[in-house]
Amino acid sequence: MRNESMLKFVLTNDDGWDAPGLVALYEAAQGLGSCRVVAPSGPYSGCGHRVTTHEPIAVRVGPEGQQIVDGTPADCARLALHHLVPDVTWFLSGINAGGNLGTDVYHSGTVAAVREGVINGVPGIAFSQYIARGRPLDWPRASRWAGQVLQRLLKMPWEPGTFWNVNLPHAEPGGPDPAIVFCPLDPSPLPLRYQVAGEVSTYSGDYQTRARQPFRDVDVCFGGRISVTLLRLDGLTDKESGHGLVFDGGEAS
Repeated sequence: MRNESMLKFVLTNDDGWDAPGLVALYEAAQGLGSCRVVAPSGPYSGCGHRVTTHEPIAVRVGPEGQQIVDGTPADCARLALHHLVPDVTWFLSGINAGGNLGTDVYHSGTVAAVREGVINGVPGIAFSQYIARGRPLDWPRASRWAGQVLQRLLKMPWEPGTFWNVNLPHAEPGGPDPAIVFCPLDPSPLPLRYQVAGEVSTYSGDYQTRARQPFRDVDVCFGGRISVTLLRLDGLTDKESGHGLVFDGGEAS
């Protein structure tokens, strides 16, 4: 791991600069390096890797020095690289309110911000909090878990062209900390169900009952463990993802 005094994190998301998940991520990164927030002015969930190229992008300073961008998560990463934080050493995105598992990574703005950084030679980690029906979100707990994952991943060597996608489980209150599992992406499609009324179609797929292949990220996270998946700009293989590695209490099995 690089010297902590040398690490400069840019924190962003797709839920907006004032989202509680971004506050949780900021707290998780405290003490590991300096943190700068460069985040969208509002929600951009599901925007994928959309970028703004034919319109001006306004940027204003928030009440605590945040850079608030009238653009997408990928725009935030680009502007950080270009002039807002040109000496950034890591991009951290999230913590998204909702999972970004399996094929979600292709439409996720949370993941796109990190991917944009990697395209330009800066490593990054995307964090998401899976939401189970009927349970309140515990952001302090999510922040603690994200901090544990951060400390592990920052110690690992970074291979250019790769980045990490982390999903936190929505565990019952009061339970033990979950194991951290390195696992591959689940390529199963999301349920394609729509309610059609005349010319209007409304998506009605059930995220909770999506297909899940054993030992892949959806199965791991839905099963109550933290899924950590290595993604590559040129594709993903089980071997490169660290398939089957489980970290619990500091040991790998």
